[in-house]
Amino acid sequence: MEGLMEQLGGYAPLVISAVKAAVVLIVGWIAAGVISSVIRSRVNSNPRIDDTLGGFVASMVKWVILLMVLVAVLGLFGIEATSLVAMLGAATLAIGLALQGTLSDLAAGFMLILFRPYKLGQYVDIGGTAGTVKDLNLFFTELVTPDNVQIIVPNGQAWGAIITNLSHYQTRRCDLTFGIDYNDDADKAMGLILDLARADQRVHDDPEPWVRVTNLGDSSVDLTARLWCDAADYWNLKFDMTKAVKEAFDKGGISIPYPHSVEIQKAG
Repeated sequence: MEGLMEQLGGYAPLVISAVKAAVVLIVGWIAAGVISSVIRSRVNSNPRIDDTLGGFVASMVKWVILLMVLVAVLGLFGIEATSLVAMLGAATLAIGLALQGTLSDLAAGFMLILFRPYKLGQYVDIGGTAGTVKDLNLFFTELVTPDNVQIIVPNGQAWGAIITNLSHYQTRRCDLTFGIDYNDDADKAMGLILDLARADQRVHDDPEPWVRVTNLGDSSVDLTARLWCDAADYWNLKFDMTKAVKEAFDKGGISIPYPHSVEIQKAG
């Protein structure tokens, strides 16, 4: 060991500092990940605290620990924290310009966690990008689409966009439109739809379901059914009612027309 130190000569202190710095970085990185994971699980296990807050706090703690590790590493090379602050103060303008997007995302992250326009597990549309919220941290929001595609939305863009939260309320309105032939009995068709709606336990009695003639199209009379249900039942109810109405129309002799054209023969 002494022979190696002699070979390194004047570089020996620098090498030792570099080895110590590498150890501190590795240990600090692992510790930051473990501590943030523990905080996330502890917060999420408390039923009185929103899961969204757990991920955000865990992310914030991780970055604070990493910043402390960086200061410790610089200290190993003889750069004190006060000197580091002075250096950062002198470079504030340059850093601000270089990181203005990141700082904007950071500030927007605090606004999102403060006002809570969406939470983990909710299905949202952020500026035309839709998905289920999987994570909200300091810098971005992670969405997952119904076909399991990951979408990363920077918090700055999320906060500045129109946010449509489809899961915010416990109930949703389900509108279904069916077209029937002009020769069919509209009252009979509306009765069939209402019977199916009232028989389905997922459809709420208040507000009461209704069916109305809403449009006279080129080839059909359009009937709209307006139903209310729990938000969790929305899609299954929509699919099941569409199938059930089709079967009921077939049994009841109600036809569902399709667009068609009639050729007009010119007189010879």
